[in-house]
Amino acid sequence: MRNVLLAYHDIGAVCLEELLATGDEIALVITHEDPVGENVWYRSVRELAERHEIAVIAPPDVNAPDVVERVVALEPDFLFSAMFRQMLKPPLLEAPRRGALNLHPSLLPKFRGRAPINWVLVEGETETGVTLHYMVEKADRGDIVAQRRISIAPDDTALTLHRKAAESSRLLMREAYPLLASGGAARIAQDSSLASYYGRRTPADGEIDWNHPAKRIYDLVRAVTHPYPGAFTWHQGRQLFIWWARVAESPRGLAAGEVEVTRSGEVYVGAGQGALRLERVQREGSSECTAAEWATGGGWRPGEVLGKSP
Repeated sequence: MRNVLLAYHDIGAVCLEELLATGDEIALVITHEDPVGENVWYRSVRELAERHEIAVIAPPDVNAPDVVERVVALEPDFLFSAMFRQMLKPPLLEAPRRGALNLHPSLLPKFRGRAPINWVLVEGETETGVTLHYMVEKADRGDIVAQRRISIAPDDTALTLHRKAAESSRLLMREAYPLLASGGAARIAQDSSLASYYGRRTPADGEIDWNHPAKRIYDLVRAVTHPYPGAFTWHQGRQLFIWWARVAESPRGLAAGEVEVTRSGEVYVGAGQGALRLERVQREGSSECTAAEWATGGGWRPGEVLGKSP
């Protein structure tokens, strides 16, 4: 069996490891150059491929004629994709003799599109998963081969959920690949009536709306905390990043965005419903600190309300 792998990030590295473990040929790995300015906290697919002396390229356009010609010339049986950031066009999708498949970190048809691990947390989901499916021209719509479910814990962050998804991806590839190779894999059409689609996220999407319920704000905080850009609000005309917080009962009823600091140094902020107790914060231009350090160090004055942008 001869395979081509398009991969990036931790899940991409896991898929490469599982393909290596099969002993089948990996004729080519296609990956990405690390984006300038991005916090690269994940494993390098390029380094892993080079360590195993596998040919690896990182073309700016995977659909460019020279890339397509190279893949077609290899006559692969399968083409696998995992966390690859470009859409494949028909010439590449049709190159493998037995199919082009993608590993997507959600339970398709839910959470099609970009950043599903972040989005499931933003939306307060209690379960997600990974899906291996055939690729078609439209993103994440092809027939499903296999899925594994993942429980989301109340204190999971995008980082811990990524780690769960990577391990589930490993197991999914380990189970599904022999079935694909033998021709015995399932092929189940997606129910489009159950589909949801989400776009890419930007740092600006981390802005907190204090009119939302406290639980929804907490879900945003954990969805974009380290190593992501972070949830933020505004204080005295500058960004205040909320790196960690908890839903809590405030000492008194607080208006949305209103701050209360107790004598023991606990910092509460009112929400549309309930309140958050801040734990780790960072004022723009300063170092990260505890919420108590921020409040008692002159960062907060009585009567101030968070969330008023300059």
